[in-house]
Amino acid sequence: MKNKLKKQLTNRLMTVFFLILIQLFIILYSIFDLSTSYFINACLSIFSYIIVIYIINRQDNPAYKIAWCILVLIVPLFGGVLYLMFGGRKVSKALRMANLSYEGIKDELENTREILQQLYSNDCDAYKIFNYGFNADGFGTYEDTQVTFFASGEEKFVSLLEELPKARHFIFLEYFIIEEGKMWNSILKILEAKVLEGVKVIIIYDDFGCATNLPSDYDEILKKKGIICYKFNRLRPALAIQMNNRDHRKICVIDNNVGYCGGVNLADEYINETVRFGHWKDNAVMLKGKAVTSLTLMFLQMYKYLAKIKDFDYNQFLLPCEKVDNDGYVQPYCDSPTDNEDVGLNMHLNIINAAKRYVYIYTPYLVITNELAKALTLASRNGVDVRICVPHIPDKWYVFSITQSNYKQLIAAGVRIFEYTPGFVHAKSFVCDDVYGLCGTVNTDYRSYYLHFECGILMYRCQCIQKMKQDYLDTLKVSQEITMKDCNNIYLFKRVIRAILNLFAPLF
Repeated sequence: MKNKLKKQLTNRLMTVFFLILIQLFIILYSIFDLSTSYFINACLSIFSYIIVIYIINRQDNPAYKIAWCILVLIVPLFGGVLYLMFGGRKVSKALRMANLSYEGIKDELENTREILQQLYSNDCDAYKIFNYGFNADGFGTYEDTQVTFFASGEEKFVSLLEELPKARHFIFLEYFIIEEGKMWNSILKILEAKVLEGVKVIIIYDDFGCATNLPSDYDEILKKKGIICYKFNRLRPALAIQMNNRDHRKICVIDNNVGYCGGVNLADEYINETVRFGHWKDNAVMLKGKAVTSLTLMFLQMYKYLAKIKDFDYNQFLLPCEKVDNDGYVQPYCDSPTDNEDVGLNMHLNIINAAKRYVYIYTPYLVITNELAKALTLASRNGVDVRICVPHIPDKWYVFSITQSNYKQLIAAGVRIFEYTPGFVHAKSFVCDDVYGLCGTVNTDYRSYYLHFECGILMYRCQCIQKMKQDYLDTLKVSQEITMKDCNNIYLFKRVIRAILNLFAPLF
């Protein structure tokens, strides 16, 4: 127990946290010391009021604006300064300017226009959803792609062990969390063998996500093995809002022919080899065929930025795909805080709004925006069977408190909410009307919608959608449905705590 506590207190994440806390204390103490002057006190207060006016007039999520306005007005002496340090979406210019400079994308988009025209003729509702992705950021829609759905991290792991050894040209891995153990060590062994065969292996991992799992120089360790490796947004003790912008994506691409996406990171808890919050429930999908091109381009965009490559030859990695039988329509998409387009949120809203009979949702965090709450309640009141499955054993108590605080308004509108009794739900997937499926990395919370780099796969009339539905129904058999009685049977103190946390939910 002592060794575990010592490790937690001395790990890199805690060290950075304490250094940032010290910096923040020094700044706030200096402001407080200066505020003994009536003139400076008045100037700081006026500055905070100006910041509130600025926040209100920003094109931002209303709940996010309200939370900041309340915080600034509660402590006008420090509030304006705190917003300058932690508010807004301050993304580095280099990352903001990063784009897909691949000229061949024009051909991909022409193919998408033809496919969208087919959808327009056959199903206008589906056309609108896929057309949104096209208009939002030029995401391609593909046929000639097969989709395999994995109902657990264990299933994805088995598939990775089968597909990775088949690589002949390159392997790309981009993950929020990598941790040494059975899962990663098995994969790394394959990667080391492929490097010796001349296969190019590139790994990107988020430095914050891996701060407690990997040595600080792990990227250098991998480079010595012949693996190209980059850490996204290096963790550093700096009072910078950029520390909020994490790479939450989970992408694996093999030879531009096989691609993976979903909630499963490369660590043992995701395959239930280690247990932290009971049984870990997750989802993922594998693509084979043309749609993998989009995952390849997403990865290369991030790689180009991290490697600081100006003139990048995308064509060297856009290898021809093996021919596969057509399996519906597929649109891989990504979202980032570098623009004003909330792709992850809008994809969720589009699926909910398109539902005619049912929409089933997995999410680890039900920290919902006003738009999402309205869409869910309206769909239910329209007669759509709306079900949401969340964890019963949480990973973060405060986020779980916010999740539970949102139950009552949804249940009152007819939405059915289930807690996964065996443990923790980490899956982020939607299944709707037996025709739409969505699987990716986007949580129903503010961080995923507005701060993180995310990705997902939109599917229409793919065979795996039936498996997604059955997986959901099977999961509900071991889940506890939350009732209005459960919502009302809460101690007053807990209700007050939840209300306060919910008020500041957009800031977590």
